[in-house]
Amino acid sequence: MHMFFRTLLHVLFLARRKPDLRHDDVARTDFITLPTDLDINRHMNNGVYFSIMDVARFDMLVRNGVWKAFRDKGWYPVVASETITFRKSLSLWQRFTIESRLVGHDEKAVYMEQRFVRPGADGEPEVYAQGFIRARFLKKSGGTVPMAEIIEALGVTEAHGIPEWLERWGEDVALPPTRAAAPSVWR
Repeated sequence: MHMFFRTLLHVLFLARRKPDLRHDDVARTDFITLPTDLDINRHMNNGVYFSIMDVARFDMLVRNGVWKAFRDKGWYPVVASETITFRKSLSLWQRFTIESRLVGHDEKAVYMEQRFVRPGADGEPEVYAQGFIRARFLKKSGGTVPMAEIIEALGVTEAHGIPEWLERWGEDVALPPTRAAAPSVWR
């Protein structure tokens, strides 16, 4: 439940106080590690990273105008795949920033990169964790939003290809479509 309130705080209040973004800008969203974020080892729980990445993506979507535009059309984002790599732990009360950026898209999905950063010894931002997200957009009336419609709605004029390894990852981890069979068979 605390993530719900954290999301509301960022989307309703904090995002509106920050400058607007273009679609290709890096969004920076500040956080602090709370007691509810910790696991038994007293550092941020690995699952919490994904939840906080959600909050940062909503912050970015509000600031770049996508949230309102898509909400008006009855569209909403869902994560299809995500992965994260950890480098350093985040401890109680540590402040950190999530840097979020659009990497590009393929014919079905949008790809984003998100980094958890803190000031390093030299004062420069240091990466603590890095995640990649493959997201689709769905219609409240049912079905998925074709990428061509998303591009048109955003007024994107330049092609945003994605690195080959990221596209391969998206294909390799994809499950069958929701209407296809997906039996749980262990091999």
